[in-house]
Amino acid sequence: MSDRSASTAGIAGRYAAAIFELAEESDKLESVEGHLGALKAAIGESDDFAALIASPIVSREDQGAAMAAICKAMEIGAPVSSLVGLMAAKRRLFALPQVIEAFSALLAKKRGVVAAEVTAATPLTAAQQEELEAVIKKFAGADIALDVTVDEALIGGLVVKVGSKMIDTSIRSRLASLETAMKEVG
Repeated sequence: MSDRSASTAGIAGRYAAAIFELAEESDKLESVEGHLGALKAAIGESDDFAALIASPIVSREDQGAAMAAICKAMEIGAPVSSLVGLMAAKRRLFALPQVIEAFSALLAKKRGVVAAEVTAATPLTAAQQEELEAVIKKFAGADIALDVTVDEALIGGLVVKVGSKMIDTSIRSRLASLETAMKEVG
């Protein structure tokens, strides 16, 4: 991990812990979860939004004004709008996606839910996703929050990460293993 990503992780963890504590004390965990989820979706859908929060060129005043307008338009209230304003004032908006992820992790831990990341070569049907969730739930022994992404480079199969465990059944990894074995032979 680079120094910058380690620093970002530390910043994100502190902000996430603070917003989590505020939300828990004010009984607004679901509201904060929804608002942060809406921001995450907006960042993912808009390259301009992603550029705004990541840009070191945009002044803190302009970032703050833009984020205030975005929060107002999206009907995102306190404490999330306050957090976003503070992060803009401190020039730390670049860490907002990591703050959202860290908050989600804290909330999942509180709820006793284990995060499972699944990368598939093709989109999964609803039935496949339900079956996979049931298998992972049995393996983990806890409720699962399934995050499925598609990576066509896998060629086929799945890569499943649950906590520190990873199961890679992708064709790409099997071909890489075969290539390594062939190099050792010849």
